[in-house]
Amino acid sequence: MKKAAVALIALAAVIVLIVVISSGGNASGNDMFLRIHIRADDNSTEAQTVKYKVKQAVVEYLTPYLAYAESKDQAQSIIQSKLREIESVADKVLQANGFQYTSKASVRTEQFPTRTYDGLTLPSGVYDALILELGRGSGDNWWCVVYPPLCFVNGESNGTNSIVYRSKLLEIIQNFMSRFDNDN
Repeated sequence: MKKAAVALIALAAVIVLIVVISSGGNASGNDMFLRIHIRADDNSTEAQTVKYKVKQAVVEYLTPYLAYAESKDQAQSIIQSKLREIESVADKVLQANGFQYTSKASVRTEQFPTRTYDGLTLPSGVYDALILELGRGSGDNWWCVVYPPLCFVNGESNGTNSIVYRSKLLEIIQNFMSRFDNDN
């Protein structure tokens, strides 16, 4: 039963990606994505470094809740219900690293520039997003896609050339396929 559920989730996510890719990534596909945007307090080295630590903690916190979200609306609803907890996770990282400011999480619509995630190009346009502002939120930011789950983690917390792309969807599909291969 669990294999069937995972297969259906993987199939649904693949279908969403195929539709977006086949549509040429035009703006009409924006409503199928939920993005995440974490804004540092400022551009100091310290604020940028803690931004990546917050990113790691928030992604780790949200992953179990979002792993089986079957739609953008479901993922958005999950995030909306977890805003205070997301702030708490971020605030604990900030405090543990000696920062006095706190975070503010919200889900809202914002303009994003064109970005490519592991071969999938999302055009510039207006997207729904989880916005997490650290302190003033006036520094450089990190962002990704929450749904479908295309968020990546960097190998080091400096955010430079050490980025390793991961797709939760690909991991689910590979895990499912390896189980299927082992059953035969």
